[in-house]
Amino acid sequence: MAVTINQQMGKKHLVASGNDKVYAEGSVAGTLTQVTGLVVDTSDNLNMFSGLQKAFIVNGANFKIVDFSNTKLTLNAVLTTVPSRGSIITGAGSGATMSVDHVNTAKGIIYGFTLTGTFITGGTETLSGGGMAPTTSYPTAVDEASTAPHGYDWTVYPDGSSGAMVEKAYLGAWYRGRAVLAGNPNDPHQWYMSRQLNPFDWAYIANDAQTPVAGTNSDAGKVGDIVRALIPFHDDYMFFGCASSMHYLQGDPAVGGELHSLDDFTGIFGANSWCFDDLGDLYMFGNDGISRIKRGTIFLENISQFSIPKLLEDEDADPTTHRIVLGFDKRRDGIIISITKLSDGSNSNYFYSTKSEGFFPETYPDECGAYSMLYYPSNTPSNADLLVGSKDGYIRKFDDAAKDDDIGVTDTAISSECLMPLQELNEEDDGRGRLTTTTIITAGGGSGGSHADTDGLTADIHINDDAETLVEAVKDGGTPLHSITLSGSGRQNRIRKRARGKYLGIVLKNSTASQTWALGKLAIGSKNAGRIKGWH
Repeated sequence: MAVTINQQMGKKHLVASGNDKVYAEGSVAGTLTQVTGLVVDTSDNLNMFSGLQKAFIVNGANFKIVDFSNTKLTLNAVLTTVPSRGSIITGAGSGATMSVDHVNTAKGIIYGFTLTGTFITGGTETLSGGGMAPTTSYPTAVDEASTAPHGYDWTVYPDGSSGAMVEKAYLGAWYRGRAVLAGNPNDPHQWYMSRQLNPFDWAYIANDAQTPVAGTNSDAGKVGDIVRALIPFHDDYMFFGCASSMHYLQGDPAVGGELHSLDDFTGIFGANSWCFDDLGDLYMFGNDGISRIKRGTIFLENISQFSIPKLLEDEDADPTTHRIVLGFDKRRDGIIISITKLSDGSNSNYFYSTKSEGFFPETYPDECGAYSMLYYPSNTPSNADLLVGSKDGYIRKFDDAAKDDDIGVTDTAISSECLMPLQELNEEDDGRGRLTTTTIITAGGGSGGSHADTDGLTADIHINDDAETLVEAVKDGGTPLHSITLSGSGRQNRIRKRARGKYLGIVLKNSTASQTWALGKLAIGSKNAGRIKGWH
């Protein structure tokens, strides 16, 4: 892993591995528990989004919900008439009341928010209200969401008037109180929105302001390109990231919302090739590099064009073989851009510092290749962090205290390397300089003090009359002019290795297991050394 010194892809707190299962944080902070009764197809594309204290899973023909707020009542018999959604039902024995949220397709389970009391099981707890029948129905099981979240199929409300969901979709989002779906392989330009605050109503026939709506039956219309990503930009816009263009929906499509073109030449790589930072700015990886849209604007700004001009050419990523995901690392004030090959987990990544606005390349072990990222704002501060879903099935986090990378049952050494900014030893166009001394101060305090001390490091000195040739030599692993090994913290002995040329580059590195390094200061002494031979 390059540059990100003293960070580990460690599975310290949150760990999950499983075959087509879904996990949520358990009752003990920092643990995961399987959501029972919920199976997904991880061999197919899968996306998730949240709304109304639920997680919605969009997995091709599989639509699922993980419910964190409702009580689940399993009934003794199938209902002939379901209670209307939002109605209040009451248990005769306990007097408990519930606001009905959803009923499963088989009409044998009611999900709702408990308003008063606690429901009980048995024949004395007959249920009434909301027009439900028969009124002899009672719960045989009562499951509170506070004990464990409920997992169930995401279907329309079984009242006969809630329409039908699209048969297959791969994209989902929450926008202005609506569940939004897209990525239908049979209609890739289409988008669909549920009724406002009702993700179980998809009947595109109502005439009210909260009606469900789709591109084909709205003034906004379909998107004129294949939709690859749904990005709700707060409640201001819904961005449609497409294969070769960007569009945005302004406002609500049922109340005068309009679809506009944002960029006719810039597309997005994939469904999760975007993220927001803590200011609300949007970052995306597209077919012209990495772009940003600042909150409050609709201007697409390319931020990699000058820093990494050959980004697309060097990475050569293909949506059919690679996944590119972005995640905001709040603890470290930066954006992780991860480019992972799906077949083997091999990866190439960048850390973009939102403070210094610099890009820093990183490579993780193949086992840690990122398939997904999510910043988890846990109520337990030690668990709040950027989570990385990895190639080998683990969920990992960066761990500043660890000195090796986690690859499952074992660890592996971190190979870190940093080329310091090039120094021009003679500012005259045809002038050379002579390196006379190099002084390095490594980080750390006195022996036994409170400050953490650095481990050793190696300083490689490269010199050349051409800056690009020097950088290329470093990138290709060229032999340095001098290589010096340093140990311990604080001011090191002055290095008196001489070098002559136009440009100086110093690489600091360490590839030893269980070691990290940190730099306090690097200074050089130099003198002019005449002209470069052959230059006029």
